[in-house]
Amino acid sequence: MARLWKNFANGLWNENPTFRIMIGLCPVLAVTTSAKNGVGMGLATTFVLICSSALISLLRKVIPDKVRIPAYIVVIATFVTIVDLFMNAYLPDLHQVLGLFIPLIVVNCIVLGRAEAFASKNSLISSILDGLGMGLGFTWALTVLGAVRELLGSGSLFGYQLAADGATTIGIMSLPPGAFITLGILMAFMNMIAARQKKRATKEVRP
Repeated sequence: MARLWKNFANGLWNENPTFRIMIGLCPVLAVTTSAKNGVGMGLATTFVLICSSALISLLRKVIPDKVRIPAYIVVIATFVTIVDLFMNAYLPDLHQVLGLFIPLIVVNCIVLGRAEAFASKNSLISSILDGLGMGLGFTWALTVLGAVRELLGSGSLFGYQLAADGATTIGIMSLPPGAFITLGILMAFMNMIAARQKKRATKEVRP
């Protein structure tokens, strides 16, 4: 049970794909102009991660080693297509905003990386929990990044206006440079927390 929990929790913090490993940054920087976009992109990626990890884990002993990467891409592309069609049918506004970045989940380093590094070597339950943890870690990272940019850039949060009419906002936060600035600040904050945790753990270990 402890091992399963670790597989799930790694993606949330210690191996967070955005703030710790820094992979799959294209959608992180491109679509996080609002918290809603962050949630939508994160949950779409989470669905693909869970389903592809589960199927690849089940087929890991069947797929020949020489064609494993093309096979993984076919599996991932199948679930990405499902997400794309679903969002186009039921969430057309969000689908239009996210645009090309939904199909690009196929080549997202997070999804393909977890398929190669974890799902292809571990059991079904472990792979599902790993995919869920990585997906939720990616989702909360995108949501926080989008919320900060939306709040500072337009004075709103999840589309609800919080700033008073005429209030001064930081327009650059809604532009591409704002994504880099916000990501850098949040990463510094994460590193500071991680350093304090490590220091505290070291003190507890010492006799």
